[in-house]
Amino acid sequence: VQLQASGGGLVQSGGSLRLSCEASGSTLDHYPVGWFRQAPGEEREAVSCIKPSGGSAYYADSVKDRFIISRDNAKNTVYLQMNSLKLEDTAAYYCAAGHGYSDHACIPQWYDYWGHGTLVTVSS
Repeated sequence: VQLQASGGGLVQSGGSLRLSCEASGSTLDHYPVGWFRQAPGEEREAVSCIKPSGGSAYYADSVKDRFIISRDNAKNTVYLQMNSLKLEDTAAYYCAAGHGYSDHACIPQWYDYWGHGTLVTVSS
């Protein structure tokens, strides 16, 4: 599975962006997919993960009620709608497809295929 993340950019605090993660080489519909982010000098952290059917998702506390993950398996694409962006959301965002899913955690080690990051910069 090859993953391509896109949609990052520069946005003012309080603004919105939608990230896309498009897969090629395989269908995405039987993989859980996660969004992770890494800020400079920080460890990679889970943002949100969605089960293969799209029926439920995990969100990190820091993004709950602001970010929405969704997937369109017919388009082989997973999205991350980011609203009410804050300065601390600035990071490189990565999507990944894996083999494990939980409503209560999103563990990077469960994810086997990673795309290149897309940079999100939130300015004041």
